[in-house]
Amino acid sequence: HSRKIIYRDVKLENILLDRFGHIKLVDFGLCKTNVPFGQTTVTFCGTPQYIAPEILRMTSYTNAIDWWGVGVIMYECLVGRLPFA
Repeated sequence: HSRKIIYRDVKLENILLDRFGHIKLVDFGLCKTNVPFGQTTVTFCGTPQYIAPEILRMTSYTNAIDWWGVGVIMYECLVGRLPFA
């Protein structure tokens, strides 16, 4: 987010670990770039199981939708299934 990017597709399949155990994001195809903090966008995109409510409602959203995806991943890791499956 400090680089003005909204990732929009946070999911387990797009998170890898390098040889040092550092987290790396892959597949930047759905990213929106040059989005200053607080600016909104409205494009409907993402993986259905991880999409934030704002996107589903087709309302404007900020980079906070990436944190929704992180929450879905945390739930999936702790419970063993997606929260809305």
